[in-house]
This record gives sequence, C-alpha cells and structure tokens, in this order.
Amino acid sequence: FEAGVAGMRYGNYISDHDMKIAKKISWVMNGGDLSSPTLVSEQYLLDLEREAFLSLTGEPKTLERIHSILFKGKPLRN
Repeated sequence: FEAGVAGMRYGNYISDHDMKIAKKISWVMNGGDLSSPTLVSEQYLLDLEREAFLSLTGEPKTLERIHSILFKGKPLRN
C-alpha cells in the first residue's frame, strides 16, 4: 500500500498531505506496530483509528480540508 502511495506522490498525482493521510490509513489497516501476527480486537482498531484522526486534526491542512467540506461543500486538495 505504501509503495503505491509513494509512487503516486513521486508522479505528482497526490500531495504531501495526501501521502500523510494515506500512511495513517495504512497504519490503522495494518494494526499499528505489531511485531508478529496477532489477533486484535475491534476496540484496538478503533483506538488506532481515533489516534490517527486526532493526530491529523492537529494539522492545519486537515483543518482547511474539513472547513472546505463543511462550508463550501466541496473537497480541497492542498
């Protein structure tokens, strides 16, 4: 997943911020930092998702995107 995202970035199909978001999604989908195959609970994945979302809301570019959707009704690509 991350190799595909890197290729899209190097090809200028996505922005640096798109890449940051994709890496957070990859982190959650892969279960975070597990050293071996492990069964995880739904709550564990929800906690990872919440952590990723909260870290992204600390980014000005994320807040600009949220503002654009809420007040202009269209996505912002920054």
